[in-house]
Amino acid sequence: MRVDLFDFELPAERIALRPASPRDSARMLVVPAKAGFEDRRVRDLPNYLRPGDALVVNDSRVIHARLSGRRLRGQLSANVEATLIERLDASHWRALMRPAKKLAIADRIRFANDDSGLDAHVEAKGDDGEITLAFDLVGPALDVAIEQAGVMPLPPYIAGRRSADARDETDYQTIFAHEAGAVAAPTAGLHFTTQLLAAIKARGVGLHRVTLHVGAGTFLPVKAENTDLHKMHEEFARLDAQTAQALNETRAQGGRIVAVGTTALRVLESAADDAGRIAPYAKRTGIFITPGYRFRAVDMLLTNFHLPRSTLFMLVAAFVGLERMKAAYAHAIESGYRFYSYGDACLLQRFET
Repeated sequence: MRVDLFDFELPAERIALRPASPRDSARMLVVPAKAGFEDRRVRDLPNYLRPGDALVVNDSRVIHARLSGRRLRGQLSANVEATLIERLDASHWRALMRPAKKLAIADRIRFANDDSGLDAHVEAKGDDGEITLAFDLVGPALDVAIEQAGVMPLPPYIAGRRSADARDETDYQTIFAHEAGAVAAPTAGLHFTTQLLAAIKARGVGLHRVTLHVGAGTFLPVKAENTDLHKMHEEFARLDAQTAQALNETRAQGGRIVAVGTTALRVLESAADDAGRIAPYAKRTGIFITPGYRFRAVDMLLTNFHLPRSTLFMLVAAFVGLERMKAAYAHAIESGYRFYSYGDACLLQRFET
């Protein structure tokens, strides 16, 4: 499909720079499968769930992936900034760096001014501007040093208008966060509070966790002119055997699977076979969902409002239909909904052809 079909105009004032407080007071646009829209709040979510349904959340935790440092080359040095985007192994990370063009293979980078040892060298440079960093530290020691030296990697549409601060330490982390490794938050989960979870449990709805470590590439606009030419960014995903069994039992008993966020949805769809049966999963996924995709595992989706021309907007367009999703976004813009990571939510019921 042509990528420009997924474009739309968004006024800058619709981009949220802070989340709603409390979290579940965020607005929620309900998009039923057939027609019409309902303007609600996230705290109303239990009213749209049924006893026996299963809510699936992503338990990935955002790390302090944005680092400032100095490039060391002989007697010369210069300021650099790195955003870690993917762990390759115990000591290597792919990163977006500024200024990437001025970096050379074997350049030393010092990311801390103390004796933490958070040094690396440039091991490789990609054609797309990505840098492979080989750190001196390995494993848990490297993880600790990154957490101490780095800051929360706010998305560019927020970071370009303000710096990360102490509030973001909690605001940009979901209450489900447990498995460290994401460089961007699974933002639909940001809306949940303990009170909302208690109401969902009282409704007779099960809560299940999967893991997908969100990479920075997930949120970027697609630069290709046609979706067939886009190379999807891969991310590590995990769904254990106990969760797979519970979700299969939910479907067998007539319950619905409700994904909290496109990340949870992509794990579930990656793990499901053509008949919709979910199997344990623990590997990288590059699933790219566009209109025409036949959903196998997910019945409803709670998600935020996404960037134009992004793979995530393509995914939600596939879930409810492109024209219906465009109409929903137009309604949201006109009605003052707040967009992107710290913005409001929409609850989508899957369109059945």
